[in-house]
Amino acid sequence: MSNIIEYKCPNCGGIVEFDATTQKMVCPYCDTTFDVAAMLEKDEELNNQKPDELFDQGPETTWDDGETDNMSIYSCKSCGGEIIVDDTTGATHCPFCGNPVVLTSRFAGNLKPDYVIPFKLTKEQATASLKKFMSGKKLLPKLFSTQSHLDEIKGVYVPFWLFDADASANINYHATRSRMWRSGNREFTETSHFRVERGGHLGFERVPVDGSSKMDDEMMESLEPFDFGEAKPFQTAFLSGYMADKYDVSSDDSINRVNERVKRSSEDIFRSTVSGYGTVVTEHSSVQLQNPKSKYALYPVWLLTTTYEGKQYQFAMNGQTGKFVGQMPVGKREYWIWRMIYTAGFAAGIWLLALIFSYLM
Repeated sequence: MSNIIEYKCPNCGGIVEFDATTQKMVCPYCDTTFDVAAMLEKDEELNNQKPDELFDQGPETTWDDGETDNMSIYSCKSCGGEIIVDDTTGATHCPFCGNPVVLTSRFAGNLKPDYVIPFKLTKEQATASLKKFMSGKKLLPKLFSTQSHLDEIKGVYVPFWLFDADASANINYHATRSRMWRSGNREFTETSHFRVERGGHLGFERVPVDGSSKMDDEMMESLEPFDFGEAKPFQTAFLSGYMADKYDVSSDDSINRVNERVKRSSEDIFRSTVSGYGTVVTEHSSVQLQNPKSKYALYPVWLLTTTYEGKQYQFAMNGQTGKFVGQMPVGKREYWIWRMIYTAGFAAGIWLLALIFSYLM
């Protein structure tokens, strides 16, 4: 049983890829397009195939001890070249002929995802979004947008666990309400103190948690939300032309993170119901996760890496919605210019208030 899939055009035999714009399989050689569903038969063997079964290592290849630890070697069906990948890579390109390949053993049996959200935005749109993201940033070094260069841009299907769970919450707040009045030349303040309690049960659906140790969790959370309404039952054809990883952080190991997310969301929801007070401080919060159940999904992410003055900066774009995140350098010159402007503006404001006050007196 082969554990590499290459999707070929039924007309000319060329390699076809999933096209984000048309949401169809497209042959770049004869321009033939057809529905992803036409490739479904390629996936029929996934349920019975064993995960990570023996890989197709070329008979002539020799490696020193330890060189292939945590790596797998496949043979490209098109050119015979070696495709060397780590243990989590599920879709990639042949480094010799450039053809997209899907490593089916990474998505076989119990490793098969339940859902996939296909890419909707292209590489060109991701590149344009990077330029837009950099524009208008006052503290960005002036030369960053012109002298930094794009080292890499790749579309990656990132593994996510989607948790359904209930939460039981009990939260206590210390709240105050103050009133002030003047009697003669004296000013009085009365502060009332209140103990506010909130509690109840909440239900959460499809709370996403990044299942890849390669990805920065905070960056992946910043790309949310993804629109699950556009999710499809998993099919490997959606991966053709993109990178894809299988999870290396299990659902059990993700429980603590989903519990943190549910706790924060529950606290925010209950805090929004406490109103009419001057101050509100949380004194005690207990949020318990109950009956967590998870599904496995692949979400589309564009990753872009730039280099400036010898340092790399990584950006990410939601491949479905276009939301863009990333960190950029702060220019020393720009920082001091804006600090002086801010200080001068603040001082001018104080001077103006003093002038108005003296005029009224």
